[in-house]
Amino acid sequence: MSIHEECGVFGVIAPEPADVAGVAYYGLYALQHRGQESCGIVVNDDGVFVSHKDLGLVSEVFSGDILSRLPKGTMAVGHVRYGTTGGTNRNNCQPIEVNHQKGRMALAHNGNLSNAAELRNALELSGAIFHTTSDTETIAYIVTRERLKAASIEEAVSMAMDTLDGAYSLVLMSPQKLICARDPYGFRPLCYGRTADGAYVVASESCAVKAVGGQVVRDVEPGEILVFSRDGVVSRKEHCQKKGKKLCIFEYIYFARPDSVIDGVSVHLARYRAGKVLAKAHPVEADVVIGVPDSGLDAAIGYSEESGLPYGIGLIKNKYIGRTFIAPGDRLDKVKIKLAAVEEAVKGKRIVLIDDSIVRGTTSGRIVGLLREAGAREIHMRVSSPPFLHPCYYGTDIDSQEHLLACRHTVPEIADIIGADSLGYLPAGQLGALTGGGGYCSACFTGDYPTRIPADTRKDRFERRLSEKKRDACSSGG
Repeated sequence: MSIHEECGVFGVIAPEPADVAGVAYYGLYALQHRGQESCGIVVNDDGVFVSHKDLGLVSEVFSGDILSRLPKGTMAVGHVRYGTTGGTNRNNCQPIEVNHQKGRMALAHNGNLSNAAELRNALELSGAIFHTTSDTETIAYIVTRERLKAASIEEAVSMAMDTLDGAYSLVLMSPQKLICARDPYGFRPLCYGRTADGAYVVASESCAVKAVGGQVVRDVEPGEILVFSRDGVVSRKEHCQKKGKKLCIFEYIYFARPDSVIDGVSVHLARYRAGKVLAKAHPVEADVVIGVPDSGLDAAIGYSEESGLPYGIGLIKNKYIGRTFIAPGDRLDKVKIKLAAVEEAVKGKRIVLIDDSIVRGTTSGRIVGLLREAGAREIHMRVSSPPFLHPCYYGTDIDSQEHLLACRHTVPEIADIIGADSLGYLPAGQLGALTGGGGYCSACFTGDYPTRIPADTRKDRFERRLSEKKRDACSSGG
């Protein structure tokens, strides 16, 4: 088992026809850390949608030749994906495009619906034919269904939100409007900004707004719908404050880029605070503190400053390989390629090793092994998150307790498994210290779910259903 997260969404609307595909390209490039499986861009050229989507990294899918073929336009939406629901194939590439009686639509989505299976069942029984195995297509069907009855596309989005449950940050494009929406819990981040030439941009993280030369205006509120058009920006808040805010705390611990600011909180500062909490909760005599690149570095600085131990660079990351947490394929091999120990910094020393999480222990064990091979005398691992104890249904692909090391072993046992001399986790009760308050979801650590638990919790449930249908068709001669 490997666990993954997640997706990144981006949208742009310009006052005049422009190279919006190029803007979307750089926006997605800044969000590449959120998904390395596939990507896509849809351009709106005066109501005509032109798209390119494929498996691979942004720089691979959008070569100079491909990017030059996309026309100028006034709008574009883009997406980077690692699937949490649905398999790795081109059909699941986003944005999803829909043609219907009232026009066209392109939709990009980050998150997971907790009621996706029941919604899909109802749609299939009503005659809907699905072409993908992602729950994003479910959202597209429901928005389209409502659009056929609604007076406007934004009204259709609002009506669809009455049906959807779980995590979704959406960017949607119609022939005339760019729309974004964030679920009432605010599980996943979403913000918007404006560039010097008057274009509005919407992105999963503020780093992408800045990457295209924009200034961040603000975060989209949980439950809010923003409508961008030639008339400016309109905010709809009929779904706001219906639920308590539950931003995924792991956005701060791991997923987001450290230079992003989410809901007013710096990701770098949150990780720095986590390190300080760890130093207080789990002090140890050591010679140097090192972090696992990249998301462990800020916490390592915090641990160093709080403990008074010197901070050092003991691990070097190969910058030309993706994140092992979300990269498809065998994770152990990628760890070997991704990291190297700096022997001069660790040989003969007692090391405090800071990382963001332990899931199965495979990666952690390999990193500890690298440091042992480099001559580290002692390795005391400190983790800037609590132990994973429960599945996540909101976009982090943790779907089985049997695969979570902390569900089957005590902390001393885990330390022994990964080869560390000691191990300490961030106390779950101290998670609020990262953000300076509450308003976050920590269900994967605590089991306190904001929504009801889905009846079918398998991440590959739609893939299995498709396989079963094919098998039944073959057996019946259909």
